[in-house]
Amino acid sequence: MKILGIDPGLRTTGFGVIQKEGSRLIYLASGTIKTPDAALPERLKTILSGVSEIIRTYQPDCAAIEKVFVNVNPQSTLLLGQARGAAICALVGAELAVAEYTALQVKQAVVGHGKAKKEQVQEMVRRLLVLSGLPSSDAADALGVAICHAHSGEALDKLGSIAPELAKKGLRVRGGRLIG
Repeated sequence: MKILGIDPGLRTTGFGVIQKEGSRLIYLASGTIKTPDAALPERLKTILSGVSEIIRTYQPDCAAIEKVFVNVNPQSTLLLGQARGAAICALVGAELAVAEYTALQVKQAVVGHGKAKKEQVQEMVRRLLVLSGLPSSDAADALGVAICHAHSGEALDKLGSIAPELAKKGLRVRGGRLIG
């Protein structure tokens, strides 16, 4: 399964593509889409066309994108949300399933704790994907999103396989917890 991870940003949007073969994760590509110092519509167009080109080039099976967190500055949050929306439009326009993860979930999946610093994410992405050097911060975040999805998908598959047995026992899973 080929997974495209996206770290949205209005100035720089990171992307990372990995291949999941069993429990192995293989690095395929990563980089950034840099937007021009221009009006918002032109920047959004650059993100949309850039993500579309990445999809055409690498033909992923699914995609994952980082959720927007609320900044101290509401205007920045709104702008970031629009950049994220442009990337999502490209993904769904290519008929890809899109999963969403918070920065906390990504850091927990990659580093093991949600308070990890950018440098720790970069180093762990380098180690997990056996890269010769550190990817840029934006590319590392996007690869982290893809890694998070690879691990989460595995957990969901396992949960799906035991769900019928749990149901027979009158149990359900809600919010990651068993309830009776």
